[in-house]
Amino acid sequence: MMKRRQFLGCLTAAASSYVLVACGGGGSGGSNPGSSANAASGMGAIANASSAATSTASPNGTTVPSATSIVDNSANVWTLSNGYPYKNGVKDPNSYNVVMLLWYGGSVYQENTSKAFYQYTGTTWIQCLDPRLGGTSADGTAIPPASYIIDKQSNEWTMTGGYIYKNGVKDPYSYNVSMLLWYGGMIYQEGTGGQFYVLTWMNTWKPCSDPRINLAATPGSFYGMNGHYDYTFTPTQVVAALQAIGCTTYRVGCINTSSQLNPVIALAKAFQTAGMTLFTLVNYGLRDSTNTLYTSESAAYSANYAGAAAVATALAPYGVTMYECGNELSRDAAIILNSATAGTNNADFNVTNWPILRGAIRGMIAGIKSVQPSAKCGVNFCVADIAASDMLWDGIAPDGSGGYPTVRWDITTWHNYEPYGDIFDIGTDGAGPGFNLPAYCKARYGVPFMITEWNASPTQTETFRSSYVTEQLGEFYAARKTQGLQSVMYYELTSGDDTYGIVTNALVPIQPTYGSFQSFVQSNPDD
Repeated sequence: MMKRRQFLGCLTAAASSYVLVACGGGGSGGSNPGSSANAASGMGAIANASSAATSTASPNGTTVPSATSIVDNSANVWTLSNGYPYKNGVKDPNSYNVVMLLWYGGSVYQENTSKAFYQYTGTTWIQCLDPRLGGTSADGTAIPPASYIIDKQSNEWTMTGGYIYKNGVKDPYSYNVSMLLWYGGMIYQEGTGGQFYVLTWMNTWKPCSDPRINLAATPGSFYGMNGHYDYTFTPTQVVAALQAIGCTTYRVGCINTSSQLNPVIALAKAFQTAGMTLFTLVNYGLRDSTNTLYTSESAAYSANYAGAAAVATALAPYGVTMYECGNELSRDAAIILNSATAGTNNADFNVTNWPILRGAIRGMIAGIKSVQPSAKCGVNFCVADIAASDMLWDGIAPDGSGGYPTVRWDITTWHNYEPYGDIFDIGTDGAGPGFNLPAYCKARYGVPFMITEWNASPTQTETFRSSYVTEQLGEFYAARKTQGLQSVMYYELTSGDDTYGIVTNALVPIQPTYGSFQSFVQSNPDD
């Protein structure tokens, strides 16, 4: 059976901060406008203020003006004269055009003539927001009625006269905006005509629906499990094992060969009798039977069309109605340029080979629909490959060119392993800040969402895995009626050891993980 490949690394590296050397704040070496006479004119008052320093800090929220000075927690006296801040009578060498000093939350801040704020770190000034605005806005904050939104990167969003402003800078691509919305870690806008748009990580607005509208998945297939066509168990044993743990959906992959397809047909018969769901992974992709990359989009389309049509023809008589078209194809070495990237930028993907991916997925969907027009086809992505899913959906290539065939799927499917991060707050390229991936997909594509593989890292202890199962199922279950989360499929029934499996090769439960899974299902019905 196939083994899971190694997980991504480096996705949790902290995003780098920046120091802006500009009007009103900066690092060492910044030049300061103004004459020496301007600086000298305030020195007498500043020296007097310095001599009056005490060990008592100023009240929180003190500003200069209207106060004449600020005393910090170290008894340093801060004053302002002619646009320059002074600390104990010494002019700050990297600041100018300052209109206000602020003492707030144990830190000194300055505001310049451009309304930009900077915080003093003890050695330099770093750009920030006015701390009096508060932290990140509550999820669902909208303008109006709110007057501003603070995102996770501490940007301040405002709206005036139908135009959007980010940190005071007008958005050049938006107009006639009636509402600005902060939801799931992303900024949305609604136009006066009612159309919604979401701002992506490439600073482009993409059309979507209102993300606040709940999407409830059809009940009955929520709890799922992964398996393989080459397990030595009989179909009856597989059905019994799944029923014992409370799973109603089983994901298994195959292609159109007798060694793979015949066992899956036997499973389909057993599942049809048991009233359970067999979710079939059509395991074609970017390469032919010799593992050679297809030479064109049309070649990939034709080969995948034929294979998928043959699989659907074999399984349709036995009640199989849902298929997943390809397995982690966006993470193939021919498609992803650097496997450590999160996949939120178009440039993460190979522009030369992109048409092969598009052709392969289009071919599988079309092949299945040629046999079963009403079948539901899913397309699978990993980590935070939103750029990949958006490009396929919109007919865009990684170089930004457009006009290519669009891909439409009936189910968005995703893999989410522990090292990838929390799918409801998953990191972007640069590791953050996180966003709610299912909510984004709901707004962009408007179809049900499935997590077709999930588990803890294979290096974790079984005790950790047990707790992880309970935690993740809790998150998943809470989202099933709001984010359209139709099914979550644990990886896997057995892996031959304790690395992933929830039972051994002898179908003996692996504890305590098995018990945690079973108990959660029993306490939280799929209704």
